[in-house]
Amino acid sequence: MNFQFNTSAHNATSFQPTFFILVGIPGLEDSQRWVGIVFCLAYVIAVIGNMTLVLVIPMFPSLHGPMFIFLMLLASNDILLGVSIVPKMLSIFFSSSRLILFDVCLVQMFFLHSFTSIESGLLLAMAFDRYVAICKPLRYSSIVTSRLIVKIIVMLCVRPVVLFVPCILLVKRFKSFKTNIISHSYCEHMAVVKLADADIRVNSALGLLVAFTLLGNDLLFISLSYGRIFQAVYRLPSTEARLKAFNTCTPHICVFLSFYMLAFFSFLSHRYGKHIPSYIHIILSDLYLLVPPMINPLMYGIKTKLIRGHVWKLLCKIKTCSWR
Repeated sequence: MNFQFNTSAHNATSFQPTFFILVGIPGLEDSQRWVGIVFCLAYVIAVIGNMTLVLVIPMFPSLHGPMFIFLMLLASNDILLGVSIVPKMLSIFFSSSRLILFDVCLVQMFFLHSFTSIESGLLLAMAFDRYVAICKPLRYSSIVTSRLIVKIIVMLCVRPVVLFVPCILLVKRFKSFKTNIISHSYCEHMAVVKLADADIRVNSALGLLVAFTLLGNDLLFISLSYGRIFQAVYRLPSTEARLKAFNTCTPHICVFLSFYMLAFFSFLSHRYGKHIPSYIHIILSDLYLLVPPMINPLMYGIKTKLIRGHVWKLLCKIKTCSWR
């Protein structure tokens, strides 16, 4: 198959490609099946873990608090994030099915960035919940109300639409592309924009602005929340109380560090990582979307005693029913 699409001399006829070719991991084409096995295992673990949280949390009234609602939403979002990229990614690795239609690529791009935006917003909401619970425990029920939770959910859904739709429309307006080969495993915004045979400075600047508006602001407020939490924890008179508070926050810190470190690497390396081998950039960009969904249920499920207890009860009930 000729992966390049031909243009006439001097681009007499400007056009968009009808499809793109996703390379997968440039430089590791011969080893992609082994990489695919690792990614497939990570995806299966992520789906099982997040589905467990989505099923368990609504079943038990003791898990209907704000923190667990945010956790259930995070698990649901992680499942949808995986669905938006992993099936196509695995088809590239295992069957070399690299073709993706132009409009389908834009749809994948929108949902991919929307779900990562929602993920970041939910991590911020959970940090805020922990801040109120630890720093203002007597006012917790009056601050974190059902009405506030609904407002947060609506904001998290509206925010990516407002910010990412202009990015998609700007890509759609390009009439000519230098090639239809995307050196990536999925339709990432800048990976597609760099193929355009046009001035891409507006797209690049807007993409960077959106990334720092979303992830930068979220990370700033998360850091401020945990800074205030640590101040409050150090003031606690009891060592046991301090350890309990730190134990509550540890999963959150591990999750948001893994998410934001990989996220900023992915965004910045597209613009400034010219000397980074392409396969390293692509693998880390893939892990940025696979690792957080995989570790979220592991960290929250294993570290949270209440969830762990209810999961065990559910497993025992299923086991008892199967014996009957």
